[in-house]
Amino acid sequence: MNEKEIPTNKQNYNLEFFGKGSEFFGIIIVNWLLTIITLGIYYPWARVKKLKYIYGQTSLNNERFHFSGTGWELFVGFIKVILIYIAFLIVYGLLIMVNPILGILFVYLGLLAVIPFIIHGSLKYGMSRTSYRGIRFGYRGKRGELAGKIYLWTFLTIITLGLYSFWFSMNLRRYTHEHFRYGEIEFSNDCNGGDWLWISLKGYFLTVITFGIYSFWFYRDIFNYYWSNLKMKNGENVITCKSTATGSGFFELIIINLLITVFTFGIGTPWVIMRNNKFICDNIKLNGDIDLDSIHQTEEQYNNATGEGAMDYLDLEIGN
Repeated sequence: MNEKEIPTNKQNYNLEFFGKGSEFFGIIIVNWLLTIITLGIYYPWARVKKLKYIYGQTSLNNERFHFSGTGWELFVGFIKVILIYIAFLIVYGLLIMVNPILGILFVYLGLLAVIPFIIHGSLKYGMSRTSYRGIRFGYRGKRGELAGKIYLWTFLTIITLGLYSFWFSMNLRRYTHEHFRYGEIEFSNDCNGGDWLWISLKGYFLTVITFGIYSFWFYRDIFNYYWSNLKMKNGENVITCKSTATGSGFFELIIINLLITVFTFGIGTPWVIMRNNKFICDNIKLNGDIDLDSIHQTEEQYNNATGEGAMDYLDLEIGN
């Protein structure tokens, strides 16, 4: 048989999003009312409802994802975060009365010290509570190892006057992705700081000289780079990701989203969120030879939502 005629098991994996703005609007309104009535206490349950809807409307090969976190888990996590924050303020107040410089140093060093643990806890919880076809995702990164790397990358960023920040962000993305699991499937990411530096410099420069017009193509470059470097592997079998997003596609998405938001005085935000999720799913193409039917449960449950609560409280985002 000619080599070109050898059959392969390559296939396309169909990623889709079915969320509707009207349905999400109903969830947002109820969440908003209950959060106000309960003086904010309902917020963790509101967040879970939003996540359950978004995950449940995301499909791979006609099978929906599922988020199994609970409002109570997030509520306990938020309480821990608030107690830590109060303790932080007390120490800061005492130090600033002694010496303002000590207080400022405590803030910066304290944030630097806790952020790796927040990231680790958030990923550990969020991945554990995400499942597909009954199989949980997982995050196997080590808390101490991640902290050591972040401290080193922060030091290198400081001594290079910020230049190393491009490598910092890609190193963090690569480390976290390499520790993601779905059953026996391992994830990896080939992003690197040099590429990210070039994309950023080119994007900023062209956006400025085109009076913002190039920004849509800059968004395309970022999106394409993030997703096209992601891979999944199970033994010798691999799934690769490819982005098909275009600058004109981002132009249409962003301009229409802006018009919806402005002319509805913000009421159309649920429709904007649904459009964003649909755009992401429509522009990510997966191809490979991993048999999803052969994947088994390998990850343990993790119910400590302190990291997730802190990420939400501080409004932090990382590459996931």
